[in-house]
Order: sequence, then structure tokens, then C-alpha cells
Amino acid sequence: QVQLVESGGGLVQPGGSLRLSCVVSGSSLRIYDIMDWHRQVAGKQRELVAGIINSGTANYADSVKGRFTISRDSDKKTIYLQMNSLKPEDTAVYYCHVKRSWFGTEVWGQGTLVTVSS
Repeated sequence: QVQLVESGGGLVQPGGSLRLSCVVSGSSLRIYDIMDWHRQVAGKQRELVAGIINSGTANYADSVKGRFTISRDSDKKTIYLQMNSLKPEDTAVYYCHVKRSWFGTEVWGQGTLVTVSS
């Protein structure tokens, strides 16, 4: 069974940085053509934060452009989200997600909480 395990969340002051990691187990990361990070605030819809495809092309929500960077290390089966210049509005539970678009299969992680507060 494929599982995604996120880590790296926590409490950080405004302007600080965090790096989230998402480790894939039970599968190679290379079989997934879409890898992304979403976030959700209680009572609101989950939103896409950053995504990367197999070619390495990345896309970002306007709210995080220039501050967040998504990357992946296929050998380590890990997807990263480097978050800089964090703002209180970045506070949310962050979820890792992978998808094989041809087969329509996808897997979600359990989420990691990021709190930006002074």
C-alpha cells in the first residue's frame, strides 16, 4: 500500500522559514507524473499551493509565488516544500499529494500543521 508521510511542520514566527518533506513508501516516486502540496484552513476548501510534474516544471498559487519552492528527489522518494518569508495567513494544515494522471490514481498524505504566529 502506498503511503505519504509529511513532516517539517510546526510553529514559526512571521518572516521565518520551514521546509516540509513528504516521503513516499510502498512505491517509486517516479511512477507519479503529478506531485503537489495543498493546504487547508478549518472551515475552508483545500487549496493547491504548489505543484511539480515529471519534467520538473513547477507552478505556484499567486499567494506563495516568490516565497515557496517545490522540489523532489526521486532517489530519496521525497517531495519538498521550502517556505520562506512566512506570513500568518500561511497558517494551515499542509497536505502532500501524488497522482498518476493516465490511470487516475492518487494518494494523499495525512497532513502536517504549519502555524505562523508571533
